[in-house]
Amino acid sequence: MKTLTFKIILLFLFIPFGFAQTNSHSKYSIWFDKPTDLSGQSVWIKDRGLGMNPDSIWEQYSLPIGNGSFGANIMGSVSVDRVTLNEKTLWRGGPNTANGASYYWNVNKLSAKYLPIIRQAFMDKDLDKVRTLTENNFNGLAAYEETDESPFRFGSFTTLGELYLETGLEEKEISDYKRALSLDSAVVNVSFKEKNTMYSRSYFASYPDSVIVIRYTSEQKAKQNIKLFYAPNPESRGVCIKKGSDRILFKRELLNNNQQFALEIKCIPIGGYYENIENGISICDADEVVFVLSAATDYQMNFNPDFSDPKTYVGLPPEIKTSQRLLRLNGQDYNQMLNEHLQDYQSLFNRVHIDLNSIHSFSSLPTDLRLAQYKEGKLDKAFEELYYQYGRYLLIASSRIGSMPANLQGLWHNNIDGPWRVDYHNNINIQMNYWPASTANLSECIPPLIDFIKTLVKPGKVTAQSYYNARGWTASISSNIFGFTAPLSSKDMSWNFNPMAGPWLATHVWDYFDYTQDLDFLKETGYELIKESANFAVDYLWKMPNGVYSAAPSTSPEHGPIDQGATFVHAVIRQVLSNAIEASKLLREDDDNRQEWIAVLNNLAPYQVGRYGQLMEWSEDIDDPNDNHRHVNHLFGLHPGNSISPITTPQLADAAKVVLEHRGDFATGWSMGWKLNQWARLLDGNHAYKLFQNLLQCGTLPNLWDTHPPFQIDGNFGGIAGVMEMLLQSHMGFIHLLPALPDAWDTGSISGLVARGNFEVSMVWKKCELIETQIFSRKGGDCSVLYKNSQLNFSSIEGETYTIIYSGSKLQLKSE
Repeated sequence: MKTLTFKIILLFLFIPFGFAQTNSHSKYSIWFDKPTDLSGQSVWIKDRGLGMNPDSIWEQYSLPIGNGSFGANIMGSVSVDRVTLNEKTLWRGGPNTANGASYYWNVNKLSAKYLPIIRQAFMDKDLDKVRTLTENNFNGLAAYEETDESPFRFGSFTTLGELYLETGLEEKEISDYKRALSLDSAVVNVSFKEKNTMYSRSYFASYPDSVIVIRYTSEQKAKQNIKLFYAPNPESRGVCIKKGSDRILFKRELLNNNQQFALEIKCIPIGGYYENIENGISICDADEVVFVLSAATDYQMNFNPDFSDPKTYVGLPPEIKTSQRLLRLNGQDYNQMLNEHLQDYQSLFNRVHIDLNSIHSFSSLPTDLRLAQYKEGKLDKAFEELYYQYGRYLLIASSRIGSMPANLQGLWHNNIDGPWRVDYHNNINIQMNYWPASTANLSECIPPLIDFIKTLVKPGKVTAQSYYNARGWTASISSNIFGFTAPLSSKDMSWNFNPMAGPWLATHVWDYFDYTQDLDFLKETGYELIKESANFAVDYLWKMPNGVYSAAPSTSPEHGPIDQGATFVHAVIRQVLSNAIEASKLLREDDDNRQEWIAVLNNLAPYQVGRYGQLMEWSEDIDDPNDNHRHVNHLFGLHPGNSISPITTPQLADAAKVVLEHRGDFATGWSMGWKLNQWARLLDGNHAYKLFQNLLQCGTLPNLWDTHPPFQIDGNFGGIAGVMEMLLQSHMGFIHLLPALPDAWDTGSISGLVARGNFEVSMVWKKCELIETQIFSRKGGDCSVLYKNSQLNFSSIEGETYTIIYSGSKLQLKSE
């Protein structure tokens, strides 16, 4: 009853402002009115994809679908429908490369013995010696570029291949073309008219059925004449197996590591006739055709890999998985599969509703034109809502339980290799992918990240011991799906030296608990990951003669010198130790460990403010106010951490503000996304909104993917996390309502966001003033709410909803 009342209030408040939308489908739709060409077909023939993407059609105009592990990009070409395919565990590299397991795992150097020498060199001010010893000993043995070693053991995420559906239709004869991704349904629809016949195609990726479904229909009967062909990953070998008249299996293995993969396709026509042909399926004169695609690899996640076994990550043959999935669907028609998909997807997507009082909507414009208009300064708040919901869609599509986490491109890739191997980058990128998950009410998307972290622990213990003689585990700049935790072979320490990657990942484990309050998770899984990471951090630190703990050697990611106490590193350690202490208290475990963590935390080198009033990035005051470098890792304590806040540490917050002013408001896409979050944490909504606009105007492609350039999905996720940080924060121990509301969003509502403590929050505001809030307590417990200068504290009961109004400059619980 309370939820219904809240919805009626929303409707009443905003109908006068044109707030109500009658066509939710058009509101949350990304669409184009022109078909794409085939210029990017089999792009690997032209370029292996190491740098900028050579296929601009794919990067800028494709529409992505995915079920967490199996994804596709829909290009919507007419005469030949090109669909790129991905299976997230299709990776080159790993212990099954030609030289075997010992070659793969022999990547760490035994460098801990050099730490005392380097630290003495810092005391002697011999920075050349520091640099030389660090560069020569704190890199690893595995190359990051395949041209630098053979066989290539780090590997890369690689394409499953491409599907081509030849239709015999003539592009010059078409009209009324539209290709749209509906975020409400996670279905891509393509429609057009050819010679007075209307044709329709639909595409979706089903999580419950683990398949991709494609349907071709038309207004007239017997119009479907299609030849389907598969172009596999070109660095693979294999066979095509006909499985009866309606199924075909492509069974292959990668040349680099013999990883097996399979694509199996089932054809369900209505009318006409069909047959298996060489490397494909032919359909003639059908009224409708449905293709059901199932893909798999033989990869098996392993938390306890055997370092002597080249097949330690090898599980079931992929064709067993694909066949089982298709057999489960026997007898199901298109509508049944679609309904299963919708029930699953909408149970996640429909949890959050946002309305920014978008009086003028331009949803009748194709998305590329709408973006171009936005770049020219046209106000389009409905477009901002669309961007926000698209980020939630991308997370659902690229990260579901049972799969690997979202990588640098989420789930989608179109080549043999790709930018930064399309890997798991641990110095900001994978972390940014998951910033929005909990607040956006998508905690079910986080377990793949937790599982990924668990795969790093055993190899990460070897890395921690080899380089730092430390307890616990850590990781370095880049990881793959095969437990890679060592630094790479490059001697460029500005990016390749990153021992805090592990502790940063561990803070996400605590965040997951902090939002869900799942004590069983903390006991059984989370605490050990956090504890061992905290132990690594303690052992990594240098206790200087004055009793202060400092990170030596350390770097600020991708920026500046090797230092004896980079601010970023101290901030991450401060965070992971605080998390470990809280977890230990909650579980009443490890008193001795806790006392050690507290002692180190209390004596950790403090933040420093430099000569420009800036938060210093390094131990020496060498910051350049004209430096607009994209990385702002030394502001980790402001965001995503919580050791800097305008409320609790105003002086440090002011110093962080100076840094952001120096760095400027333009950068790569993901960097603008991070700065957006940081300005929101400074409670400056208008400046945060400026970064949000810059992200859309300067860091967004026509299909609304983020661009570094090239395409990187982390900016999408960082951007929507920043939207929520403007509207709701909970990192300081209370629920902060509308903490950084920009003037541009003076009237609006949002429902379904989640705050730490597992409180679901819905809000209505008008003329920049909070009207009403509803808080649903999922776990019970004390709840503290702040709005402006008014704070309200109350005890909540699990399952109860609490309505709060703001009246007379005071928050009040509304009585029933």
